Amino acid sequence: MKYKTCVSIAEETPNKIKQVLKNALTKSDFVEVRFDFLKTEQIPEAIKIIKKDLNRIVCTLRPKTEGGKFTGSEKERIAILKLIAEYNPHLLDIEFNTLRKNSSLVKYLKGTNTKLLVSWHDFKKTPSTAKLKNKMTQMSKFSSNVKIVSTAKSTDDSTRMLELYRKKGKNNLIAFAMGDLGRISRILCLYLGSPYTYVSLDKAVAPGQFSVDEIKKIINLKK
Repeated sequence: MKYKTCVSIAEETPNKIKQVLKNALTKSDFVEVRFDFLKTEQIPEAIKIIKKDLNRIVCTLRPKTEGGKFTGSEKERIAILKLIAEYNPHLLDIEFNTLRKNSSLVKYLKGTNTKLLVSWHDFKKTPSTAKLKNKMTQMSKFSSNVKIVSTAKSTDDSTRMLELYRKKGKNNLIAFAMGDLGRISRILCLYLGSPYTYVSLDKAVAPGQFSVDEIKKIINLKK
């Protein structure tokens, strides 16, 4: 079995995205483009730059309330998410909290047949197994592509996150823990069925993230 990676790109200008995208696609199966690191007015240009490679790109526009950088209004963010959806990326990452509060957005995305990645993050802790299982059940109502990420305060937290794979059912689950104590879960999730694990080209974009070169050495990828 071939284990896959997704390089996170968090650049502050469309030109920088253009510079690193080719290298990222050469080294990795997928690339996540973090649009929230751009100014709002730069996003349309960035979409044009990545347009031809969208079948391998996960698009993310994370608000500050969800650990992202987007500083515009929620109305602006929803409008941009709808614009990205029109281009049919490999996956469009939208937060569970956003979807459950915005039925009109959900309806719109169904109309565009957008492949959604429903995501949820806990930047402070790792909830109980029961809470994680319930969260996954609720999230899967919006899409079978589910991403649940917590913060590990102990190795037990990583184990608890990985236990979700036994309960994932038909979901394409991406579940791991952030932080130094969660690093091992970023690798083990691949062996438990995660479609890919998130990596960086160089400097980590998220706490505990490996670089794509480090991951390849560990799991002997031949990409």
